[in-house]
Amino acid sequence: MKEKNIFYELNEAQRRAVETTEGPLLVLAGAGAGKTKTITYRILNLIQKGVAPENILAVTFTNKAAKEMQERIFSLLDQTPEMNRPISQTGKPFVATFHGLGAFIIKENTTEAGLKKHFSIYNREDSKRAIKEALKQNGFSPKEFEPGRILSIVSREKGNFVTAEEYAIDASQEYFGSIVSKVWEDYELILKKENALDFDDLILVAGKLLQKPQIRKRYEEKWNYVLIDEYQDTNRVQYEITAAIVGKNQNICAVGDIDQNIYSWRGASIRNILHFEKDYKNAQLVVLEENYRSTQTILAVANKIIEKNKFRKEKILVTKNDIGEKVGLFEALSENHEAQFVVEKVKELQKAGVKLSEIAVLYRANFQSRVLEEEFLAKDVPYQVLGTRFFERKEIKDVLAFLRFAFNPESISDLKRIINVPPRGIGQTTLLKMVEGKEETLPTKTKVKVANFREMLRKIKNFALQNPPSKTVLFIAEEAGLNENLEKSDEGQERIENIKELSALASRYDEMFTFEDNIKSWEEGIEKLLEDTSLVSDQDSNKEEQDGVRLMTVHASKGLEFSYVFITGLEEGLFPHEKDGGTSEEDAEEERRLFYVAVTRAKKKLFLSYAQTRSIFGNRTVNIPSEFILEIPDEYLEGEFLDYTPKRKPLLHIEF
Repeated sequence: MKEKNIFYELNEAQRRAVETTEGPLLVLAGAGAGKTKTITYRILNLIQKGVAPENILAVTFTNKAAKEMQERIFSLLDQTPEMNRPISQTGKPFVATFHGLGAFIIKENTTEAGLKKHFSIYNREDSKRAIKEALKQNGFSPKEFEPGRILSIVSREKGNFVTAEEYAIDASQEYFGSIVSKVWEDYELILKKENALDFDDLILVAGKLLQKPQIRKRYEEKWNYVLIDEYQDTNRVQYEITAAIVGKNQNICAVGDIDQNIYSWRGASIRNILHFEKDYKNAQLVVLEENYRSTQTILAVANKIIEKNKFRKEKILVTKNDIGEKVGLFEALSENHEAQFVVEKVKELQKAGVKLSEIAVLYRANFQSRVLEEEFLAKDVPYQVLGTRFFERKEIKDVLAFLRFAFNPESISDLKRIINVPPRGIGQTTLLKMVEGKEETLPTKTKVKVANFREMLRKIKNFALQNPPSKTVLFIAEEAGLNENLEKSDEGQERIENIKELSALASRYDEMFTFEDNIKSWEEGIEKLLEDTSLVSDQDSNKEEQDGVRLMTVHASKGLEFSYVFITGLEEGLFPHEKDGGTSEEDAEEERRLFYVAVTRAKKKLFLSYAQTRSIFGNRTVNIPSEFILEIPDEYLEGEFLDYTPKRKPLLHIEF
């Protein structure tokens, strides 16, 4: 009877997951299906059955999720004093992220890890500094081999459970790999010298420690019951850590959703969850399909979208919630028209009493936020961007600084910003002499660098006077070496896209020019562009506004929920996103999972939109609707209109 009182809130599938305490268990938890509740009640049930809390390990991916899980567990324990626990039992379950778990294991085995007791943990900036030092030690220029790019390769390899020594075996076969290998080797020596580990080492070193039989046995005996949240997002080294701790006990509960695997670019392997039942013999499977978040209509759309994927286990989300409203579909004439629709609809919702923080606007690529932000600002509707606002992004600030300084050589702040973007070997001493007008005292080699820098600025100004502002933005990115430098970084493609979006914005100023001796000068357009972007930058902050519309990429929305969700830019090539060099079947399925994640963020109403034409990277294209829209049955859709939008059948009904 006690058990019924404790677990009365659980549905039948959740109860099965909670009560299946022995042996391997895979819980496929659909979006909004109450997986955190299931995990916490399962831990509660284990303790009720007499398992010592300190023998339970629960691992998740973010500090926020770990804290929430911990608070729920402790709250449940406090609420159930009648539980069958020995009086002497005062331990607690170990709840942490993988990095927190790794740090704990390493701290208990510092000698075996080759560390002194009080070791340091490098952040990314520390790591980039050490990589830069390692480059110089090997006679390589950080300007030629970008430290961030090498660090990304090292990070990815560590996530694949590869050490510097193991990487060196194959890396010697090709030029760049051999350079990475040499730099990585010296990077590790720097870490060792400073008694430090980097962030990836917290998992890699812990994984290597657990390969030692005596250490593995200790943790296998310490944690008899292991629960792993978001199992679909585990990489190779996280998989190995889990397997080592589970050991012969086989008491593992892996919770995750194949349909929400959207981080392969970070090293997450969908194989881990797909092959769980092969890795752990006699594993039981529980599928959580009852959704507590969304309406029946939203779930019907989500199910219809995801069923096309092949790399998944069948799961159909159901709910006892109302049927709800149909999904709104807006066919915009352009990206500006789309933004106008979003903001006008938000104002309608606000007028009806909806809190702005209950509304989210999602997009596939960061550059899409620019037009949306401008419209929210123009209509004075508070908003918050999760991530970096368009005009606050480094690459945008860099391009505008080049343009400002080319026309205003007195702008010292702009000079300081761009003098070494990308790195060109001009130090602080040289910068000071440039500012003080003492360049004649510089060494000959340095004078050449400064002269080249000034020549580049001269070219930028001349180009800007003779070409439209939109082309000038692209010219700066190329002439200053920004594109070449960005291509070497992990986020380079996205940041280059942001510059191209700035070019699209600049095209508004292309028609502002004056004639001098029948020669066009676009100087007016440049001046207006710089003025307007400066004003936007100054007011581009609603941080004090708590009740603002949330703008974010779909990736950033994972794990969140909102009453009203807008998914914008649903056009072929944009969402699903088309990669340079083609899209593989695996990539296509991940895009579909990404759309599934976006759809399932909505609780009450979902709005979809696409633009007939969109200016992307400075080029206006004619678009066809995303395949995702075309796959949604008409019975779930209803047209959305602005006053001047033609009320006719949208383009998606045209046969191509």
